[in-house]
Amino acid sequence: MTDHRNAGAVQKDGIADTMEAIVQDRYGAVDALRHGRTARPEIAENEVLVRVHAAGLDRGTWHMMTGRPYLLRILGFGFRGPKNPVPGIDVAGTVAAVGSVVSRFAVGDAVYGMSRGSFAEYAAVLEDKLAHKPSNLSFEQAAVVPISAGTALQALDAGRVERGQKVLILGASGGVGTYAVQLATSLGAEVTGVSSAGKTDLVLSLGAERALDYTQDDFADGTRRYDLILDIGGNPPLSRLRRALTPTGTAVIVGGEEGGSWTGGFGRSLRAPLLSMFVRQRLTMLASQERASDLERLTSLIEAGEVTPSVDRTYALEEVAEAMRQLEAGDVRGKIAITIIG
Repeated sequence: MTDHRNAGAVQKDGIADTMEAIVQDRYGAVDALRHGRTARPEIAENEVLVRVHAAGLDRGTWHMMTGRPYLLRILGFGFRGPKNPVPGIDVAGTVAAVGSVVSRFAVGDAVYGMSRGSFAEYAAVLEDKLAHKPSNLSFEQAAVVPISAGTALQALDAGRVERGQKVLILGASGGVGTYAVQLATSLGAEVTGVSSAGKTDLVLSLGAERALDYTQDDFADGTRRYDLILDIGGNPPLSRLRRALTPTGTAVIVGGEEGGSWTGGFGRSLRAPLLSMFVRQRLTMLASQERASDLERLTSLIEAGEVTPSVDRTYALEEVAEAMRQLEAGDVRGKIAITIIG
């Protein structure tokens, strides 16, 4: 007798008990990721089961793959290996089932949000981390919005950006940066973006008035000062950020990728608000949150044409390792999408 379990033929409520997925049992490089089958997630009463059409690849997923900085393991993401064996956070798809207390969604709805394991045919998503998909986006476009655009929105909120202000965005061509440029522009700010030379055209196309090549241009040379600096994924000393700020300007540290294996630059983020207590400039860090309210705000901006996802390229589910290599190499202009259902 043929066992169809590995083919996903065992059914529960009309949905296969197993699913195609990327599975990770240990921390490591891309070879820790394998393409295979695993159990379909069960959903809690406040969760939605999403049939995944597309997923987004973000830097946070890379951190969860490698288990670095090690602080993540201490914070509860899994000490020896990832607590959730299916990677991926950003998700876009259709609702396959809803928990007993879910009220905002019904089976068949097109949705997007932040899941626990989106590199798979199905993903479980808390209702308060999910929104209806923007009507003018494909699933691939929608899948690259939630984490990066939500982080950019929260960073600008933290920076208290106002119309007419001069805003500097470090890392303007990356996942968060491409949204930050568009969002700041939509709010009436005058934006300068910093990126590599090969991506300055992208930064300008997103609405920035000026684009700096970080290998040639010094944003802190004193020739121009900014009301707000968003430091996304960089690691300049706080003294350089202050040098580029107006006397009462604000710097928001969104991330850092060069702080060592233990803290990953988090120490600089902690020092910023401490220093801010003794100077006129406001230096702060962003601890971003995953919430549906941000997605609803973004949906309005996207449907109004003020924000558009920048999808560099798409990969099939079995090509996730290759996509991760492109992300590691720093070759991505904007975001990468993973297509689950073509």
